[in-house]
Amino acid sequence: MNQHEKTVHTLTQGAVQVIPQAELQTKLQRGKPLIVKLGMDPTAPDLHLGHAVVLKKLKAFQQLGHKIILIIGDFTARIGDPTGRSKTRPALTDAEIQHNAATYFQQVGTILDLDNIEIRYNSAWLDALTPHQWIKLCASVTLSRIIEREDFAQRMADNQPIGFHELLYPLMQGYDSVMLHADVELGGTDQTFNLLMGRHLQEHYGQEPQVIMTMPLLEGIDGGKKMSKSLGNAIGLTEPADQAFGKLMSISDTLMWHYAQLLLDMDDSAINESQKQISAGTLHPMDCKKKIAHGIVATFWSPEAANQAQTQFEALFQKKDYSQAQVVPVPPHVANPLWIVDLLKILQAISSSSEARRLIDSGAVIIDGNVISDFKSEIRWQANMVIKVGKHRIYRIG
Repeated sequence: MNQHEKTVHTLTQGAVQVIPQAELQTKLQRGKPLIVKLGMDPTAPDLHLGHAVVLKKLKAFQQLGHKIILIIGDFTARIGDPTGRSKTRPALTDAEIQHNAATYFQQVGTILDLDNIEIRYNSAWLDALTPHQWIKLCASVTLSRIIEREDFAQRMADNQPIGFHELLYPLMQGYDSVMLHADVELGGTDQTFNLLMGRHLQEHYGQEPQVIMTMPLLEGIDGGKKMSKSLGNAIGLTEPADQAFGKLMSISDTLMWHYAQLLLDMDDSAINESQKQISAGTLHPMDCKKKIAHGIVATFWSPEAANQAQTQFEALFQKKDYSQAQVVPVPPHVANPLWIVDLLKILQAISSSSEARRLIDSGAVIIDGNVISDFKSEIRWQANMVIKVGKHRIYRIG
């Protein structure tokens, strides 16, 4: 394998699709740094490990000297990407968008070198479009093509409303590529339609079309839908390392291999060897999962944080030493008793009341050994009270 082949392999490894791969090879052979684009709408303040899958691929391009442009979709966030939505997303205020965008830089910096990345806001050109330019942009694609999108087609089949502004979203994301003269755009597999729109619009405006590279979606820790803060199944990049480690230990033995593939680049041969050892009884699944969890936390937090998180996990869940539980002080003047959902929010154990209900209904909230089964429970809290949330999160009130 020559150097060019090695470069192509490095950049395409783990991708679901590279469309078209021959064009990527042609662009690379020119020997000039490529303009590689990733768009992110600041619709929520926190990034999670699902975002890290694409950011890791962006890092591979960055390490090879290509020009990385991160698009903060402050204009498109006003609409909200309709991908995977069964209904229109509520509009965000400008203040919410600015707050969320401000948190992205520190989080992205845990994976990418911020000194070698260009940050652009798509409001810079989308706000400036004249009515004439909007008409020209809209004339570049047919309605029939737009409603081919799976989520739009499904909503129409279900007689669910689609806002006209939602139809414009793929055009706006694609126009970003036109303005940047992007060579490559990255995204999850759920972004395929939007990424292809970028290729279409670049050709319409007389540019060489970008190559699109889609990365697999990371399932949430519940093993169901893709990782999402709103679904309560995410591991946020800003979460304490011990909480992240505990959540990783809660995933199924089957799902842990997918996490190892997407987040640690563990190849099939290494996975097969570990599975053989587990089947032979020479490797315990718990030890394997701890190794994977340690590797992920070491990669996206730090090796020191991973060591500490594993030590704490082993003390709590294997040695039952609850003195090692995360201590959370209850703010002064908080009511006592306190609604269980409010208590869980103080612990930062949940992101929403709906997540609390799901945990309580499944018997996953235990206080001093007692299962909480009533969503309306009032809890008389006290110092050193031990609260277990889910399989691998334990808190102690300070």
